[in-house]
Amino acid sequence: MNIIVVGSGGREHTICWKLAQSSLVDKIVVVPGNGGTAKESKCINVNPKDCDYIAEGENPCVAIAKHENCRMAVIGPEDPLAEGIADDFWKADIPCVGPKKAGAQLEASKDLSKAFMKKYGVACPGSETFVNKDAAIEYIKKHGAPIVVKADGLAAGKGVVVAATVEQAIGAVEDMMGNGKVGEAGKKLVMEDYLEGIEISVLAAVSVTPESALAGNATIVPFLPARDHKRLLDGAKGPNTGGMGAVCPLDDVTPKIMEQFDSDILQPTLNGLIKEKFDYRGFIFFGVMLTKTGPKLLEYNVRLGDPETQAVLPLMDFDFASMCTAILNGTLKDFEFKWKPGYQVAPVVVSGGYPEAYKKGCEITFNEMLLKQSGAKVFIAGAQTGRRGDSRKDNLLTSGGRVLACSAYGATFEEAWKHAYEGICGVKFENSFYRKDIGLPGAAESGKL
Repeated sequence: MNIIVVGSGGREHTICWKLAQSSLVDKIVVVPGNGGTAKESKCINVNPKDCDYIAEGENPCVAIAKHENCRMAVIGPEDPLAEGIADDFWKADIPCVGPKKAGAQLEASKDLSKAFMKKYGVACPGSETFVNKDAAIEYIKKHGAPIVVKADGLAAGKGVVVAATVEQAIGAVEDMMGNGKVGEAGKKLVMEDYLEGIEISVLAAVSVTPESALAGNATIVPFLPARDHKRLLDGAKGPNTGGMGAVCPLDDVTPKIMEQFDSDILQPTLNGLIKEKFDYRGFIFFGVMLTKTGPKLLEYNVRLGDPETQAVLPLMDFDFASMCTAILNGTLKDFEFKWKPGYQVAPVVVSGGYPEAYKKGCEITFNEMLLKQSGAKVFIAGAQTGRRGDSRKDNLLTSGGRVLACSAYGATFEEAWKHAYEGICGVKFENSFYRKDIGLPGAAESGKL
């Protein structure tokens, strides 16, 4: 079977790498892909700009999927899901792993998401929504700080401010709603109560349709818990980023915590998806704060997380393509999930200057011997194939802020951590930077100011 994967980041490279391991998969068409997917087994990158067969008004990804005889689509990022790409694929009779547009609004709109949580009793922090700047500022003055200010719409990770003071919170409102810092996403703001605790990520497979709900087969199956490290610098300091690394599983997440997560967050979410009659076949990301009173949901993402995917998928001891098929045909409830019994650590290497301005076009070199000795797998995010100077061959050149993740396995956390950082020494480019403490004590994101 041929599969189309939509996206261009490290998450998509990891998905393609995992799909390529399946005997069910013949070819993976990646739109548009990156320098990693260009070199991955069974993969070809396709840029819609190079396709003269796309009809006017036709979804380019759907047209490419038809042209390449793809029988399944897997969507990586949130933007195309929010715009309804899954609906387009299903209309073309191409089964799509990714929720249809209605369900995708759980990430696209923070206000809708919070209303969903409250309606179905999902454990979450209290919040209020505002469309008027003065009313939002007045609320902050009465509520006090700390407080969390969230843009309603998709803002590429720049729409959340955890404000330690009233002044910071008001400044965030002025930036988002007054100065248009996050564009249309900031026309509506959600003020959320601040929670103290430690964050975790739970990715999950979802298979919910009105038909599967009637048959009693609608389900959400959580993967192993993981942790993203969002701050730029060691010790969870510095500015927020798209993610500086991830670790999976987590020794501080006990079976009791996962039982609470299931009863207070996952099951109410499943009930809500069923009651709203969503066609939600894909993945969901639960951003969770572990508090003294139990886990509380901070946000939904309607896709796999990045860089959590780079730490979670390598631990899967089952066929990823078969799982995707089970998601689509309503048999996920009976699918057997097996996990490797160790740990995966995946630090991210970024361009110097990130998350602000950074240089592009730096050549990436690899010490294959070091990488082989460490057993680490490099997942490319912000890099493309290209030529530099007098080179006659295509090399990998940096094209983004988060350039790659170096993901390694170990029977123990210590072993996985050692292998990941041994591997990372085998990857070089000008002004590269990475955190040295992914997964270590004190590195975790915490709700503690």
